[in-house]
Amino acid sequence: MAAPKKAQTTSTSDAAAGSGTAPADVSASFVVVANRLPVDRVQHPDGTVDWRTSPGGLVTALEPVMRKNEGAWVGWHGAPDEVLDPFEEDGITIVPVPLSSQEVAEYYEGFSNATLWPLYHDVVAPPEFHREWWDAYVRVNRRFAERAAAVSDEGATVWVQDYQLQLVPQMLRTMRPDLRIGFFLHIPFPPVELFQQLPWRREITEGLLGSDLIGFQLPGAVQNFTRLVRQRVSAEVRRDLVTLPDGHVARAKAYPISIDSRGFRELARSAPVRERAREIRRDLGDPEVMFLGVDRLDYTKGIKQRLRAYGELVAEGRLDPDKVVFVQVATPSRERVDQYRHLRDEIDMLVGRINGEVGRIGRPPVVYLHSSFPREEMAALYSTADVMVVTPLRDGMNLVAKEYVACHEGDEGALVLSEFAGAAYELKQAYKINPYDINDIKATLELACRDAPTNKARRLRALRKQVFDNDITRWADTFLSDLDQKVTG
Repeated sequence: MAAPKKAQTTSTSDAAAGSGTAPADVSASFVVVANRLPVDRVQHPDGTVDWRTSPGGLVTALEPVMRKNEGAWVGWHGAPDEVLDPFEEDGITIVPVPLSSQEVAEYYEGFSNATLWPLYHDVVAPPEFHREWWDAYVRVNRRFAERAAAVSDEGATVWVQDYQLQLVPQMLRTMRPDLRIGFFLHIPFPPVELFQQLPWRREITEGLLGSDLIGFQLPGAVQNFTRLVRQRVSAEVRRDLVTLPDGHVARAKAYPISIDSRGFRELARSAPVRERAREIRRDLGDPEVMFLGVDRLDYTKGIKQRLRAYGELVAEGRLDPDKVVFVQVATPSRERVDQYRHLRDEIDMLVGRINGEVGRIGRPPVVYLHSSFPREEMAALYSTADVMVVTPLRDGMNLVAKEYVACHEGDEGALVLSEFAGAAYELKQAYKINPYDINDIKATLELACRDAPTNKARRLRALRKQVFDNDITRWADTFLSDLDQKVTG
């Protein structure tokens, strides 16, 4: 495999003009296809440009897999109306896919995040259905498929990621029947009763069935999908195998995603991170109990519910604001989508109300950080937090819960976890809550603070064993091993 060393940039008023072909010297036997590339562009004051590893669960999960397999990554580089040639960055071949501003609005902000995202998350917010968004989704999926087909060696393995690219497997199979095609859905797959609202339900289902192996986070999602296939597709379904009329066999199976557990532990143990953890504690006034929430600013994450519960505990005197603090990190997300702008305003007002009503001078009960932070800062926060609060209304997995367990070395920590997070399926010793029940959240936050040290230690040791025994390497190796196996109906 070879690739140019420098990214070559071409601005264009219509990024859609970029072809699906790639330079002849770019090829790989292992290709990842995802909406975003694993790198972000950094513009220096002197005008030079570098690239750095992106934050986020998907990149965190796949970065070590890419390095191990020396693969190529196909994805959008984040800037609309610009075409970049493939390049190499830190040992990974980067294959950018261009998107126009209109496609970003319709394919990404529109169909992916205002139609599919709320629909797949149990309609926590109402999905919108627009035909022009669907047309853009089809067009962009085809461009991704063309670029992946162009850089894949004969018989290569192609691993397609997530809900933005659900049509790519079938498109790829039509273009390159020699490929082994895997697909992994990082978010929940909804019950049939919800999925059937989608006007393009058959096209999405057939797109996924172009895969040899379709991975979901949980067995329940597999059951939802196979039930859908039975109802909507002319295919034979036997347990997790779907045989189509043309003889193609697709397998659906659960693969709960994980993290680079040892990498996070080593980071948390490093001297700079340990010192930063102590500094954070001092800056917060050395509270007796530090609660921590870390999320993208998203309406599915249950941020309002947890802050409301905590605020009531402080207002009722059940938690002393002179002794406790809640640090909430809310990473900016999809800020051009109306629902996300409204959510930010609501969270701002809620935090202001809590701090205004029960705060003390120099000791706000909620420290709210609407910003992105490097991995080192997150490891320091995880290390020093006494109670990690993860309360999504619906989540495919939630890697933050696992990152906390990997980084928190002592036996005094506690993980409060929504039963509607995929991670609850594996992290059975967490303090479980129903995020729709404010009283349940309040009672569980109190319990996590005041539980006996022996109970906390027992729970945390069990959580740590689960996270370290089932890390990202095992997840990827299991999926790729299964993808390698030929199955027949």
